[in-house]
Amino acid sequence: MSAEPAAPAAGGAASAAPLAKPTVKVTKWSVVAMWSWDVQVETCGICRNSLNDLCIECQANQTAISAGGSDECQVAWGQCNHAYHFHCISRWLKTRAVCPMDDREWELSSVQSNR
Repeated sequence: MSAEPAAPAAGGAASAAPLAKPTVKVTKWSVVAMWSWDVQVETCGICRNSLNDLCIECQANQTAISAGGSDECQVAWGQCNHAYHFHCISRWLKTRAVCPMDDREWELSSVQSNR
């Protein structure tokens, strides 16, 4: 198999056309990133709010937060890898000592800030 040069296009010009000047020039690049928990569900299974947002108890206490209280709503992780707002699971555990999602005994793995 031999490679032969291609025949010139109609019009007879064998030289390549000059490259066109780009119409857009990037002068500044700003990167925006978002993060999320490494879980399949990003909502609290008790209050149904996003784990990144405040729980319903913290939302109800907005006046206390604006008066100098903490605006941090923590996320509690169980050994079963289910995550809930700390206030929500604390309230749940007063009535039942099991995980709301899988009905296994609740064992706290860690508590982390949601912000």
